[in-house]
Amino acid sequence: MFETLFAWMSQPEAWLAFGTLLLLEIVLGVDNVIFISILAGKLPPEQRDRARTIGLLGAAVTRLMLLASISWVVSLKNELFTLFGRGFSGKDLILFFGGLFLIYKATKEMHEQLEGPHAEGHTPAVGVGTAGFAAIIGQIMLLDIVFSLDSVITAVGMVDDIGVMVMAVLVTVAIMLFAAKPIGEFVQRHPTVKMLALSFLLLIGVNLIAEAFHLKIPKGYTYFAMGFSIVVELLNMRVRGHKPVALHDTGRNPDAQ
Repeated sequence: MFETLFAWMSQPEAWLAFGTLLLLEIVLGVDNVIFISILAGKLPPEQRDRARTIGLLGAAVTRLMLLASISWVVSLKNELFTLFGRGFSGKDLILFFGGLFLIYKATKEMHEQLEGPHAEGHTPAVGVGTAGFAAIIGQIMLLDIVFSLDSVITAVGMVDDIGVMVMAVLVTVAIMLFAAKPIGEFVQRHPTVKMLALSFLLLIGVNLIAEAFHLKIPKGYTYFAMGFSIVVELLNMRVRGHKPVALHDTGRNPDAQ
């Protein structure tokens, strides 16, 4: 089995395919890292690292399980039913509901950051920290499935060698594990960047729904728009040089556990 997975390493063209796939997987993994970082930011500081690690390891396991069942993943492209003259597959349904969930979560998070997570005078019940941790991990795992499906289908369309796909996934997750904490802390420190990140998740949700209806929006447009916005905001931060406005703190109170 291991010989099969690593046989591609002696083939120069396979390394080119690996490099191309790795770059694409890293770009696609940005969505996952941003989503995990924002959700983990709702937890007390001492729980955030654990949530990020569990979320990213869950993403790795999900991707590897999907790669191990490639025939099933490919079958998800088969049409299940027709609605209004348009055929829908299992992949389309997953992308549609995943996109709706992502739009809902991004919108809800924007509301909590600007309006506050609780009604005035409401105090979270005892033990809410533990329940919140489990709920957030559940949400991360749910979106891991959607992001992983998109990632694996992209990999299957680009590369034929399962060993190349597995190695690209493992290296990508290792990079995400390394980058998740600094990205998460940077987003938490800068409210404007956090709002931009949430807007980015809204765009990704729209992209997923459009893809479910077979409307192809080139991902490059979305990533360029977000990258350009981030560059502009970094320049603004450098010019402003003052303390940014504070958003509502949606993290759980450690004393309430």
